[in-house]
Amino acid sequence: MEAHGLTREETLNGSATRHRAGEGLRRTFDVAFAVALILLLSPVLIAVALAVRIDSRGPAFFRQRRVGHREREFTLYKFRSMRVNADPRGHKEYVTALIKGEDERPDGGRENLYKLAVDNRITPVGRWIRRWSLDELPQLFNVVKGDMTLVGPRPAIPYEVAEYPQWYRQRFSVKPGLTGYWQVSGRSERTYEEMVRLDIEYAKRRTLGLDLSILLKTPWVVLSRKGAE
Repeated sequence: MEAHGLTREETLNGSATRHRAGEGLRRTFDVAFAVALILLLSPVLIAVALAVRIDSRGPAFFRQRRVGHREREFTLYKFRSMRVNADPRGHKEYVTALIKGEDERPDGGRENLYKLAVDNRITPVGRWIRRWSLDELPQLFNVVKGDMTLVGPRPAIPYEVAEYPQWYRQRFSVKPGLTGYWQVSGRSERTYEEMVRLDIEYAKRRTLGLDLSILLKTPWVVLSRKGAE
């Protein structure tokens, strides 16, 4: 069957070509923007790395396995904000409860996402860099490597994904991002399910225009500390 003089195969091939062109443009923008930010923020990166090393024993950087595009795992980089060899069991149990909806408060409301009330794993400098999202800056190197993109869903930890219902996995249809729809829509003020729904909505609506809008909103969200931990 032909449409406007084109066969179905030609139409599909044209759509695939446009998709590849769009992804190529996105990748070029990601790398150029990330490299520019790394160069521009290099004094900040060096200062934070030194502060982390001076504040507590251990390396400046923290590496953690995360789940990305099409559920492939990769190593995510952050500035270390916790003590070396911090026990992850408390966070694992907490996040599992969030995913299973076992986060109701006595008043019938729900706990905010990732608002772990007492977390003695975090160092003094770690608490400060988290407050201003400076611990996330090394993910710019993940963007350059191609594991992440500038805008996308939050990269999930494998033990989170192990608890996911099937429909949550739609969020892996695109690469995880340094910032995203959830981050500019309340962050920790949202429940876990709301975060996933926002990630899936973003994946379905994803355009360069939407990405630019989210990027422009991100500095204000960080500086205002809206929904920050």
